[in-house]
Amino acid sequence: MSDMTRESMEYDVVIVGAGPAGLSAAIRLKQLDPERSVVVLEKGSEVGAHILSGAVLDPCGLDALIPDWKAKGAPLTVPVKHDNFYMLGEEGQIRVPNWPMPPLMNNHGNFIVSMGNVCRWMAEQAEELGVEIFPGMACSELVYSEDGAVKGVVAGEFGKTADGTPGDGYEPGMELHGKYVFLSEGVRGSLSKEVIEKFDLSNGKEPQKFGLGMKEIWEIDPAKHREGTVTHTMGWPLGKNAGGGSFTYHLDNNQVYVGFVVHLNYENPYLYPYMEFQRFKHHPMVAELLKGGKRVAYGARAISEGGYQSMPKMVAPGVALLGCSVGMVNVPRIKGNHNAMLSGKAAAEAAHAALEAGRSADELSAYESEVREGAIGKDLKKVRNVKPLWSKMGLTASLALGGFDMWTNSLFGVSLFGTVGHGKTDAAATGKASKFAPIDYPKPDGKLSFDRLTNVSFAMTNHEESQPAHLKLKDASVPVAVDWKEYAGPSTRYCPAGVYEFVEEEGKDPRFVINFQNCVHCKTCDIKDPAQNIVWTTPQGGDGPNYPNM
Repeated sequence: MSDMTRESMEYDVVIVGAGPAGLSAAIRLKQLDPERSVVVLEKGSEVGAHILSGAVLDPCGLDALIPDWKAKGAPLTVPVKHDNFYMLGEEGQIRVPNWPMPPLMNNHGNFIVSMGNVCRWMAEQAEELGVEIFPGMACSELVYSEDGAVKGVVAGEFGKTADGTPGDGYEPGMELHGKYVFLSEGVRGSLSKEVIEKFDLSNGKEPQKFGLGMKEIWEIDPAKHREGTVTHTMGWPLGKNAGGGSFTYHLDNNQVYVGFVVHLNYENPYLYPYMEFQRFKHHPMVAELLKGGKRVAYGARAISEGGYQSMPKMVAPGVALLGCSVGMVNVPRIKGNHNAMLSGKAAAEAAHAALEAGRSADELSAYESEVREGAIGKDLKKVRNVKPLWSKMGLTASLALGGFDMWTNSLFGVSLFGTVGHGKTDAAATGKASKFAPIDYPKPDGKLSFDRLTNVSFAMTNHEESQPAHLKLKDASVPVAVDWKEYAGPSTRYCPAGVYEFVEEEGKDPRFVINFQNCVHCKTCDIKDPAQNIVWTTPQGGDGPNYPNM
């Protein structure tokens, strides 16, 4: 459809994604020049609908962007009061004291938040400044100028039939052109992935690494609620099968966020991240907290974990990558939203200076320099070895070595390890099924743990079934020939929404089925598929999860 003639609109800056990075960029552009034309395009049905994060927010990003955020009613109302860290065994736990941890691990001054609600509030601030925000407008294509620079996006294409041809109510969408285009799509965004590949932006960088984060919101017994309490755990149930851990955050209104992260570099294809999460809730410490409570929401998303050494080049002619499109999560702190905000601010300032100088569609090198050398780079460089040490040395050794490395980086600005590489991609880390034994997971009890499809209903995800599947296969024969026969069908397990299944038929090879209606847009399939045969693209605008308070 790329040769179709579409109507177009011109802006100074076009921003894809109304997350913390994109909204920060929009706000800062308008702060610097109220006459600047800025548009934000969001694929979710509303701002915040596709936002899922832990989240304990370091307010330094908001402090830099909107210093009077408190007076303006920002939804940061639950300060962290208690910070707990535990190592879990199957039947018990050991509290790890706070005092040996580097100062950067301290959550004092941070807030337990719903990032969906923070983004809704940020969108209000942006609109008051004159930013145009269009939710329900998925960006399906990039538009390039004759010299190869990115000049815009195609947004708002609706009405294709299942085979990809225009249906009766087809709307071709519109081209939105910008002197600069910012991609703030979150982790593994389809347009960002295209830009990284087209301009070879990862050349010379370590491969990006990822985790799968799953989260439920629970309403619990008021007698057990401890507003402002933050608890993180490592150890059981993952053990040696995978890296990862949990979080439990007590917000207001007797609610807690219960989350579980599994690093996607695990080898055993029989590992079932969703069931590891469900099993975790049966640990005595967690079960006692949740007993008598009610789960009210569920969701999942991938998390960029590669850190400092995995960040690709962030700029190409006409385009800049922001926030999780680059990968700015501080893994040991389990925080990236502050860096996403700072990246949006930095990109806006670089674009403003360029536009003031009469430039357009070039590389915003000042943005890249600010990210790598400024507050974001300093935040990430201190912890750059924690993730690869964990992957290479295992949990116990990496806790000691990673902690030591963070201390030396914090105190002296040096690391005895230099910069440790990550090695394989998460897809390449997956081992053949013949080398592993299946894992027996207990059946969900329907009280603390739930089957996957029931939980997906609490993500309120919806996709128009007549449209083409947005989960595409490069080769339709690969799922059975490779995924099933060599790896025992890990796509049926790594997906936290039950999108993929192999339907067995007597006397025949199984049939691979993609239930794209279930998709919660986590992108895990695009990341973990061993053959890299599954490609995640955007469905039509407004489709996907509808998270209320994630």
